[in-house]
Amino acid sequence: MNPALHRRQAMALIGAAGLLTALPPALAAGYPERPVTVVVPYSPGGGVDIITRLVTPPMAELLGQAMVVDNKPGGGTNIGMGAVARGAADGYLLLTASNTLTTNKALYAKLNFDPLKDLVPVGRIGEAPLVVVVPAKSPHKSLAELIAAGKARPGVLSYGTAGVGSSGHMASALLERAGGFQAVHIPYKGGSAAVTDLLGGRLDFMAINPLEVAGHVGSGALRALAVLNQSGSRLLPGVPTARAQGVNVQATVWWGLVAPAGTPAAVIQALNQALNKSLALPSVQQKLADIGASPMGGTPAEFGAFIQAESAQLGEVIRAANIRAD
Repeated sequence: MNPALHRRQAMALIGAAGLLTALPPALAAGYPERPVTVVVPYSPGGGVDIITRLVTPPMAELLGQAMVVDNKPGGGTNIGMGAVARGAADGYLLLTASNTLTTNKALYAKLNFDPLKDLVPVGRIGEAPLVVVVPAKSPHKSLAELIAAGKARPGVLSYGTAGVGSSGHMASALLERAGGFQAVHIPYKGGSAAVTDLLGGRLDFMAINPLEVAGHVGSGALRALAVLNQSGSRLLPGVPTARAQGVNVQATVWWGLVAPAGTPAAVIQALNQALNKSLALPSVQQKLADIGASPMGGTPAEFGAFIQAESAQLGEVIRAANIRAD
């Protein structure tokens, strides 16, 4: 485990017993006085929706008001993101952001909002590493073999994703860049459809959340070649990381809460403290572990620095590969 993450989790656990104590100043001033809406820019039942419904109930208990999840899918998450970016900056409207927060500005030329300026960080919820998988009948038994095949036959290997700019798309682009090969991107309208074609041998590989393929790997229908982080995956404990195989790729799917720009700092602090205390609860940590995710937490400033760093790195990848979503 990352030492810094371990220290954060340990400190958070110490404070978990006082879940309903040490309320920030904004709470003493009366916030919140009505339910808080959390927009999820995806359909119900997906990873972002599951994560949101996992962390908001304990936050609601601390805040003393309900947190209502509002699913607004579509437009590559731009419908939901835009609704919050243009919404009232009063603390009663939040967004569960994920990887597209850091890619859509570079992907879409005609956005009517700026994800990096019109939304401000509340706190990072957690992350899960992506894993590179191939069909069971694939001749590629290792990441090195997959990359070698890509180099030998440029533009022949294909990979599927949940869509242009998705976490799997960006991870695959990073893998191509690090491995020095070119493959064909096949975007789908969701990850499940892509997995179906991968299982059928109609795709050569995918970079995807382990939660979505761990069962197929366990049954032998898919073969996992590499986990794209530094420490591996709880769901696939025997799979080596890409870095351990000499390929420098770091790619995760992550989640965090953001608010409209202009939301009062005291309100942001209140929400951040509620989020951190929720993430510190052993029950929440266990539920995250069960789906292969790690809690992160931290300050709004730390989450903001992460967003800026991801935006810079992925923006460069998008521009270099001339990836467009509109």
